[in-house]
Amino acid sequence: MTVCVSKNFMKVPFLDLKTVHAELREELDAAYRRVLNSGWFILGAEVEAFEKEFAAYCGAQHCIGVGNGLDALHLILRAMDIGEGDEVIVPSNTYIATWLAVSYAGAKPVPVEPDERTYNIDPAQIESVVTDRTRAIIAVHLYGQPAEMDAINEIASRHGLRVIEDAAQAQGARFRGRMAGALADAAGFSFYPGKNLGALGDAGAITTNDAELADRIRQLRNYGSRVKYYNELKGFNSRLDELQAALLRVKLCKLDDWNDRRRRVADSYLTMLREADLFLPFVAPHIEAIWHQFVIRHPQRDALQTRLAAAGVGTLIHYPVPPHMQQAYAEMQFGAGSFPVAEAIASEALSLPMGPHVSEEQICYVVKQLTSFRND
Repeated sequence: MTVCVSKNFMKVPFLDLKTVHAELREELDAAYRRVLNSGWFILGAEVEAFEKEFAAYCGAQHCIGVGNGLDALHLILRAMDIGEGDEVIVPSNTYIATWLAVSYAGAKPVPVEPDERTYNIDPAQIESVVTDRTRAIIAVHLYGQPAEMDAINEIASRHGLRVIEDAAQAQGARFRGRMAGALADAAGFSFYPGKNLGALGDAGAITTNDAELADRIRQLRNYGSRVKYYNELKGFNSRLDELQAALLRVKLCKLDDWNDRRRRVADSYLTMLREADLFLPFVAPHIEAIWHQFVIRHPQRDALQTRLAAAGVGTLIHYPVPPHMQQAYAEMQFGAGSFPVAEAIASEALSLPMGPHVSEEQICYVVKQLTSFRND
């Protein structure tokens, strides 16, 4: 049992990437030098090795490295021939990249509200929006917790739909013992620096067990070409860099350990805050979350965030404006109240400091600030 020692003031960063990278400094430096000395920087041995290693990690047959997580989702949709006139079901509560991928493909995003306990798309509401134009469902594993994939896949099977995992926040998460990235037709990953498996810049990947789909994605990411200067498709330029692949290979070896450390941080928060006047995260027994974020809810969220900031505690709001209320989607004419669950979450959610290097002392301090706000 943790015994907390109170401090009057301390700085607790929301995310400490310097400490993360310091732990692997020698290995990261060696990876950098290996790429520099090779003289090969695009689609070479490092990307090929990372693709094999990450596919094996996820339990998938194929991995295709791409430029970022948005491109990963977009290229999956393109490879599935989803486009103009098609509809794709998406969560109403997600980062806008999920919706943008659908729009980039020329299709229409069709929002569905989340389960308020998990923040993931609610399978019970999906069938109500299925039409003869629906082609796919994108299931986002928000905050590092897989969506209810059995129910989603069953609905998709009955309606002849494709299922895509938006696994941008779920590297290493499991659903009924199976790894995110091998739970649907294909999965898109982001390796943005702040992710559990983060590059030192933008990077992404796609995993799938569909060999034909994988081959088509490999062409699309590289100008529609299998052989240089011979273009079979109207493709794109979205290739995982050799340097980022080399750095990701180093970090992949530490991912399970870092995810375990995040779970210990989450367990401490949940234990210490169980009596607090907060809406705490819920994780079902069949899910192994990786706690990309630890998100609480409070009706006075903005005042709480201000208080925590004054006490030196870094927090972040994921996400303050739901996609349907963004100016970018004004043409869809969704007014306030169109998706009340997503809107309520956006107005109350607050992400606490989370990472593999958050100490018990820091956790105790954050909890002290949260409980003192309740007692004011």
